[in-house]
Amino acid sequence: MTRIHPLYGISFFATCNSGSATTIIRPYSSSTSISVKCKSGLNINFENIKCLDDAVTLFHHIVSRQPPPSVLVYCKLLKTILYMKHYSDVISLFREMRKLGIPINDFILNIVTNNYFLMHHADCAYSVLPIYLKNGIPFDVVTFNTLLRGLFAENKVKDAVELFKKLVRVKICEPNEVTYAIVMNGLSKRGHTQKTLSLLRLMKQGNTKPDIYIYNIVIDAFCKDGNLDAAINLLNETKLKGIPPNIVTYSSLIDGFCKLGQWEKVKTFFSEMVNLNIFPNVHTFTMVIDGLCKEGKVEDAEEVMEHMIEKGVEPNVFTYSAIMDGYCLRGQLDRARRIFDFIIDKNIQPNIFSYNILINGYCKEKKMVEAMQLFHELSQKRSKPDIVTYNTILQGLFEVGRIGDAGKFFTEMLSTGSIPNFYTHGILLNGYFKYGLVEEAMSLFNELEKKKENIGIISYNIIINGLCKNGKLDKAHAIFEKLTLMGLLPNARTYNTMINGFCLEGLLDEAKDMLRKMEDNGYLPDNVTYNIIVQGFLRCGKISEMTTFMKEMAGSGFSFDATTSGFLVNVVRENPSVLDMIPELHLKNKK
Repeated sequence: MTRIHPLYGISFFATCNSGSATTIIRPYSSSTSISVKCKSGLNINFENIKCLDDAVTLFHHIVSRQPPPSVLVYCKLLKTILYMKHYSDVISLFREMRKLGIPINDFILNIVTNNYFLMHHADCAYSVLPIYLKNGIPFDVVTFNTLLRGLFAENKVKDAVELFKKLVRVKICEPNEVTYAIVMNGLSKRGHTQKTLSLLRLMKQGNTKPDIYIYNIVIDAFCKDGNLDAAINLLNETKLKGIPPNIVTYSSLIDGFCKLGQWEKVKTFFSEMVNLNIFPNVHTFTMVIDGLCKEGKVEDAEEVMEHMIEKGVEPNVFTYSAIMDGYCLRGQLDRARRIFDFIIDKNIQPNIFSYNILINGYCKEKKMVEAMQLFHELSQKRSKPDIVTYNTILQGLFEVGRIGDAGKFFTEMLSTGSIPNFYTHGILLNGYFKYGLVEEAMSLFNELEKKKENIGIISYNIIINGLCKNGKLDKAHAIFEKLTLMGLLPNARTYNTMINGFCLEGLLDEAKDMLRKMEDNGYLPDNVTYNIIVQGFLRCGKISEMTTFMKEMAGSGFSFDATTSGFLVNVVRENPSVLDMIPELHLKNKK
């Protein structure tokens, strides 16, 4: 969906999919033609610029022309190079323009500002502002929209919010609906739903009133949070204000109810849409299909797909990928593969999501030959493997015990320039510990600690758990004690891991001390905690202590898990008199 702002020449793209909604705002020239005729008679067709050399050659050609070409030509040329992603060359040519005294305008400065953000150089983007003043070019809302968009793109949320507040407070220029959309979208995508709602209320008090596109940002944020009541309240507000909802409004609501499995509500909103002559598009249908597949209702999903085809809406690669995912989740890989081959026969190019779904399906079923074949096939295509693909294969190799291949695969991944993320390191650490490769795990962990990379309490939990399971309790305890010194607070999982480590070594007093420390730090024992300790008592034959603990456990509403029940059955089988020591259990059996 595209909106062209009539005053400021901003192209506003609102792209909503089942995973996220993205707003992209780009500087836009008032002319949409791809060729420009200069005063000198030179006719420039920008469609003929195929590479950077073509663009640079054209630049050096036009700077010597008399009379000089209009500033629009330079604007289009810089924008073309920016779209080619040759960001440093945009800056080089801009600097050359200034040296040659070529006139510049606000469009060119907005392109340069945007270009700096694409280079992740926010400070340099701010350095463009004095050029406005020096050349007598007034700041306008497009300038600040570009700055705000760039700051959010670099995840500099605090800076973006401060800049927006300054715009409003100092009245440098009046924020327009695009300004609000950038800030609200940036906040909502980072989970700041209440702040987004506050901005909607602020907007309603000002000169720029919210339209349905602004309301959609807040409605979508509530839906993503699972707060469907608040989303419906906002929908009703738009109706009362005479602001008609659109396909994006209903798609957000339908997606929210799909994720909650409330299919009657989904039907209700589908009907409401149609009654308002808002017809579901491929995106709306795909959300429903994906929701059904996630619940294992693949046959129902296929019925919806048949219905959409009957209504003249053609499924796309995401629709078919959702069906594939449904079959993979049920372990029906042959059917998933048939869908994959079918879309290729229909000349629909599978994308990275399609490949990742099928590769993950094969890895889950430990069919690594098929997974690797798909990986190599993907590597030859335009859409190369992403970090999700690499993580999936890496996890699969560890699952089938191919440790050496996992190490080689990780090295290959690094050689392609792919950057490991938190999940990559977690897979490696868990994999090494699983197969007793403690030195390899600790070597990787020490390297990550030095780089201060992707290290948080979850990573430390993996290390502590791995050391405990490999008989390195002292090392695990030392790392646990070090956490608070580093400013990291252990969570319930950390405490449970340490309690389990002590219980496995028969150190029940130490386990109980850790339990008390856990409670002192505000974490109440959960079902995992109780089962770990009961298993520890059973291993050590301390039945009377276990009985006391069982009463506390029952009083807190917790129960035995399968592992604890198995332990207890084995103990009773060897010593039936244990039943007499557990009155509650004995009474239950007599019944």
